Amino acid sequence: MAPQLRRTAFPKVLIERDTDSEQSSSDDDDEEEEQENENEVKTEDFNDTKKKGKSPITISLKKVCKVCKKTGHEAGFKGATYIDCPMKPCFLCKMPGHTTMTCPHRVATEHGVVPAPHVNTQNPVEFVFERQLKPRITPIKPAYVIPDQVDCAVIRYHSRRVTCLEFHPTNNHILLSGDKKGQLGVWDFAKVHEKTVYGNIHSCILNNMRFSPANDGMIYAASSDGTVSCTDLETGISSTLMNLNPDGWQGPGSWRMLYGMDINLERGVVLVADNFGFLYLVDSRSNSQTGKAIMIHKKGSKVVGLHCNPFQPDLLLSCGNDHFARLWDMRRLEAGSVLANLEHRRVVNSAYFSPFSGTKILTTSQDNRLRIWDSIFRDLDSPSREIVHSHDFNRHLTPFRAEWDPKDPSESLAVIGRYISENYNGTALHPIDFIDINTGQLVAEVMDPNITTITPVNKLHPRDDVLASGSSRSLFIWRPKEKFDVSEQSDTRKIIVFGGDEKKRGKRSKDDYDDDSDDDKFNVKGKNVKVKKPVKQMTRRKAKR
Repeated sequence: MAPQLRRTAFPKVLIERDTDSEQSSSDDDDEEEEQENENEVKTEDFNDTKKKGKSPITISLKKVCKVCKKTGHEAGFKGATYIDCPMKPCFLCKMPGHTTMTCPHRVATEHGVVPAPHVNTQNPVEFVFERQLKPRITPIKPAYVIPDQVDCAVIRYHSRRVTCLEFHPTNNHILLSGDKKGQLGVWDFAKVHEKTVYGNIHSCILNNMRFSPANDGMIYAASSDGTVSCTDLETGISSTLMNLNPDGWQGPGSWRMLYGMDINLERGVVLVADNFGFLYLVDSRSNSQTGKAIMIHKKGSKVVGLHCNPFQPDLLLSCGNDHFARLWDMRRLEAGSVLANLEHRRVVNSAYFSPFSGTKILTTSQDNRLRIWDSIFRDLDSPSREIVHSHDFNRHLTPFRAEWDPKDPSESLAVIGRYISENYNGTALHPIDFIDINTGQLVAEVMDPNITTITPVNKLHPRDDVLASGSSRSLFIWRPKEKFDVSEQSDTRKIIVFGGDEKKRGKRSKDDYDDDSDDDKFNVKGKNVKVKKPVKQMTRRKAKR
C-alpha cells in the first residue's frame, strides 16, 4: 500500500498594512464593499481556525520604532548611521534639541569640558600630596605613543565573546583572556599559532583575573558561577578557593555571582564582590575565606568593580549598579563606613585609581560619560570633568571600561572602545579611542578595515607599546606603525583562524543567539592570512590645539 501522508492544516495568515500607505482610486462605495468582503473573509478564516484549535498568525507591515516601540517611524542603527527617535533625546549626550549625527560632543569630544585647573595647596593633606606624591609625576608631558596597527591576531580564539584581558607581569608576550563560557585562554602572541584554552575552570562568565603576587605562574579568577579559582598556567590545574553556591542552582533569588576583584598586596588578601552588594576577603596564603561578608553597596545591587590604590593599598575603590562609586578604608572596613560616595546618573561600569600617584579617579558610566576626579584629597561631591563618549550599549555585549595608560607618567591618557559606528569609506567601523582626560580631547582613534565588530575590551601593556583588544571571540595585538621605511613594510601580518566547529555540530543553543560571537566578521581565508595594507583614513590622530 502506498504510504498515507498526514495532512496538516496551516494557520491562516493575516496581513496588517501600514495606515500611511497609498489608497486606490476607486469609488467610496466600492471601497466599502471591498472592506466588508475582507472583513467577512477574515471572520470566516478566524472561525475556521478557531474550530480547528489554531489561532491565526498576524504579520504586521507597519513601521515600528525599536527605541520607543511605537508605530509610524523607525529609529536605531542603519549601517553606520544612527537614526534618532523623535520621542527620545540625543542618543550620545542624552540631551534634547539635536540628533546624534549633529551632536556637538560627537564633532568634538572636548566640547564643554573644563580643563584641569591648577589648585594651590591650602590644607595639610594637599601639602602632603605636593611633597610626597606629586614628584612621581613628571612635570614635562611626554609624547603619546599610540599602538595603531594590528600586528597579529587570533580569530575565533574563544567559543564565546571575550570578557576580560590581563598581561603577564614578567613575560611580555603572554596575554590571558577570559570569556563568557568561563574559559581561560593563555596566548603567547610572539608565537601566535599556539592555542591554549582551559575550559574546565569555571562553568560560566569569567569576569575578572589577577595574578598572584607571590607566584606569577598562578592566576586568580572570579566568575559568575560564584567561585574564586586559583589556576596554574603551565598545567591548567585549578583549585577553588571560595564557592558561594555549594548547593547548586536553587533559583535566581539565591544564586550569587562574583564580578569585581582585586588583590591587596600589603594584607595578602583577594577581594571579590558579588551581585548582592557584598564584599568577601580571601586569604591568599591559606587560600580560604577570611572574615564575614561586608555590604559595601545597596542591597541586591551588583558590585562590578574593585580597585586598590597603588600608592596606599588600604584605600579601596568600588563601583556598582546602584549608580555609585565608593571609597573605603580597609583598616575600618564595615557597612556604613564609606569615606566618599561618587554619584552617577546610571550604572557605573568601572572605576580606577590613577596608576602612578593614585590621587585621580576615572569612572565609566552607562550614561555615555567618563568622569574624572582630579584629587581624592579634595571635595568628591562632584567630578572635576565629564567627557561625553559613546559606550551606552544594549544586551549581549561586554561592558565598556575606560582604563589608564599604565606607562603614562602624566596620568592623562585613557583608552576605551566606541559603541556608535562610523562610516569609513563605506564601511561601518567601531574605533578604539585614546582620550586625554585632562582636556577631553580625542588624541587618536584606531581601527582596522577588517575588524567590523565592536571592541569593548581593551588593555594597554604595562611595559611595551602594545594594545590588546578583545572583539567578539577574537584577540588582536596592536603596535605603533614604524616611523621609517613605511613603504617597505611587508603587508603580511600574523593572523591565525581558529575554531568555529562547535556551532556546526548541531542545533544552536540559546547562548549562541544571545551572544555577539556570531557577528565575528573578519575578512580572512585560510590559516596564515595576507591582509591588505590599512587605508590611510583608518587611523586618525587628532592634532593638538
